[in-house]
Amino acid sequence: MEHIRMPKVENVRLLDRLSSRKATLGTLYLTATHVIFVENGSEARKETWVLHSQISSIEKQATTATGCPLLIRCKNFQVIQLVIPQERDCHDIYISLIRLTRPVKYEELYCFSFNPKLDKEEREQGWKLVDLNEEYNRMGIPNNYWQISDVNRDYGVCDSYPTEVYVPKSATAHIIVGSSKFRSRRRFPALSYYCKDNNASICRSSQPLSGFSARCLEDEQMLQAIRKANPGSDFIYVVDTRPKLNAMANRAAGKGYENEDNYSNIKFQFIGIENIHVMRNSLQKMLEVCELKSPSMSDFLWGLENSGWLKHIKAIMDAGIFIAKVLIEKDWVSFGHKFSHRIQERTYSLWAHLWKNRADYLNPLYRPDHSKTQGTLCPQMAPCNFLYKFWSGMYNRFEKGLHPRQSVTDYLMAVKEETQQLEEELEVLGERLANLQKSQLNDNKFKSKHQDQSKNLGLSTSSNSIANTPQEYSNDLKSFPSRSPSQGDEEDSALILTQDNLKSSDPDLSANSDQESGVEDLSCRSPSGGGCLPSEDSGKDSDEAVFLAV
Repeated sequence: MEHIRMPKVENVRLLDRLSSRKATLGTLYLTATHVIFVENGSEARKETWVLHSQISSIEKQATTATGCPLLIRCKNFQVIQLVIPQERDCHDIYISLIRLTRPVKYEELYCFSFNPKLDKEEREQGWKLVDLNEEYNRMGIPNNYWQISDVNRDYGVCDSYPTEVYVPKSATAHIIVGSSKFRSRRRFPALSYYCKDNNASICRSSQPLSGFSARCLEDEQMLQAIRKANPGSDFIYVVDTRPKLNAMANRAAGKGYENEDNYSNIKFQFIGIENIHVMRNSLQKMLEVCELKSPSMSDFLWGLENSGWLKHIKAIMDAGIFIAKVLIEKDWVSFGHKFSHRIQERTYSLWAHLWKNRADYLNPLYRPDHSKTQGTLCPQMAPCNFLYKFWSGMYNRFEKGLHPRQSVTDYLMAVKEETQQLEEELEVLGERLANLQKSQLNDNKFKSKHQDQSKNLGLSTSSNSIANTPQEYSNDLKSFPSRSPSQGDEEDSALILTQDNLKSSDPDLSANSDQESGVEDLSCRSPSGGGCLPSEDSGKDSDEAVFLAV
């Protein structure tokens, strides 16, 4: 709280940047964790909460006759423009937010002040919800090729790796330690993903300290141990997410990439993802295009292409398709920040809340049997314009002035409901078809039997024959079933029930129309309504590499 110069400012106006509607008048509050704008009004007052760690930039603009504008840009693409009556108050808010959004100590992060009022048992349950060893056990590890190693106990080898890591069985402690000394930040190759069906694996590490000619025997042995852990593989891929030019430039700093002359049976694959500075600059250009009030189509498309944002998205998707997507909890938290050991006793895990409310975060279109029925999902990465779209629902979702407004969640749920209804109708129609085919088969059998009996009785089998005498009529009736539907056999009962079902299901089928599913009405729906610490390598290219044994 000592960094807050002005905790409350009244008569602040919140502007709608994309429409000419009147600005909203309210009160601005500054807390240790949030910026809060509360609208004035006698009815239920709307509140806008912004977490300090979600703010990416703050811009104090030139003072006007109506006040001093303050522009707040958030990492989730939300943009808030406030007009504060007094320039001094605006300056105090600006200085306070600059300090609050750029903490200098870990203890200043929001997670250390958040308290959901849970007891010790509930807190421990949240941190133990996702267990790294259980995840590897699910993949079939340890086995004959991979084992758990405590070489990093007490974080003695790599301070950003977990204490227990999975490495090839043939990799001794001497090889692991030697390899770590040859890698940036001592991040030696460690297992991230394993496929027990074909023994393929994905390992991760940082870039080697190879420079122009340096080599390390232990590191070369480590990569060979990874290759041998898959008996069906003759080589491994070394996937470098950087552009090759950037990797070559890093050689001058004593880093770089593996020399293929020193490592046997490896193949290189450079993905070409630019560094964080290029990505941020591209994102900022794209957001500036989004903020244009009334651009022409040509201006918008030119600005979008000039930003290069879709090109970066494609590069990232290319990398995901080539290697595989690894779980965030296992690969980022465990192999980067040691959350469970550094802050477990002082903070609360978010996983317990996510698991409790998991229905809100499930993909409504996900199907567990998709890979079995439809095959593996492989997005097409051809450079066609229609494959990469500008998602206005994502980048402009906070802009009230944009129309039409459409909720992505509502749309997906409506599509799921419509799909479910169509599947149910398909199932009902399939049952009807099967019953009709069965009924037709029974009719054919019955006619054949009746014809045989008629021949034995000496009756005519002509379709227009009639009984000439009561005796003939009564004799003819003997060839028909004399039981009622309730006394009939299973085949007769099934036929009767099917007919009843057909009568009762027709209205339901006609009622399951697109109009009732809500899909057609989505176009007119209107939904209601960190400054994280920079890492040590935030100003550098990513030095992570991925090893694939396939």
